Amino acid sequence: MGKTIAVTNQKGGVGKSTTAINLSAALAELKKKVLTVDMDPQGNTTSGLGVEKNELENTVYELMLGEAEIGDCLINRKEKFHDIIPSNVNLAGAEVELLSLENREFKLKEALDPVKDSYDYIIIDCPPSLNMLTLNALSAADSIIVPIQCEYYALEGLAQLLYTINLVKERLNPELEIEGVLFTMYDSRTNLSAQVVENVKANLNERIFKTMIPRNVRLAEAPSFGLPIFEYDKSSQGAKCYKKLAREISWKRWI
Repeated sequence: MGKTIAVTNQKGGVGKSTTAINLSAALAELKKKVLTVDMDPQGNTTSGLGVEKNELENTVYELMLGEAEIGDCLINRKEKFHDIIPSNVNLAGAEVELLSLENREFKLKEALDPVKDSYDYIIIDCPPSLNMLTLNALSAADSIIVPIQCEYYALEGLAQLLYTINLVKERLNPELEIEGVLFTMYDSRTNLSAQVVENVKANLNERIFKTMIPRNVRLAEAPSFGLPIFEYDKSSQGAKCYKKLAREISWKRWI
């Protein structure tokens, strides 16, 4: 039985797409069969995995509106362990179009259910807002990873996100749980990063991953080449940390 994990935070710039890209690739490196679903109309995860987002005939948009079958939307990366359902700017229109449909919060879940058992993990990159696309992702997910940037306003908006997650649990997906909070852009040379970590730990009654993702130039460069960090610079600190995160997640599941 595959596990579906949504990567979400309503704040932008917290390393959400970077995490979706590189966690997916890291799990594939561990020989887990992975499907990455890009639910962000910006399509950063799509392009960060080497797919030309503006030349796509079928995306998650067509899939959710019933205009394409899931097999029409799947793109296989170089290794046999990693598939993608891409997105592009067309997905922005789905917000309005879904409003007129029955069970509109479950369109992604309905689309993914037939293939869920074909994968060890389905990783969903959510848009940086709490909208109908995010609700679809949370309704389809078994658990959530919440990336938090190590900055002064790290906790800003987090209470609202946790409130929304609890509402989704009550009304749409009672099995949903928080996989963990992930610190990103951590800089061990600064007191601020350490203070943010301690502040979040003191104020948040949720699981926090032991792995922290550092500020890393190679990690920031990789998406512009359409490559996950393991194909761009597998010896970098960013690659090592995402591999540790993948082990932390798979260890939790498989022991």
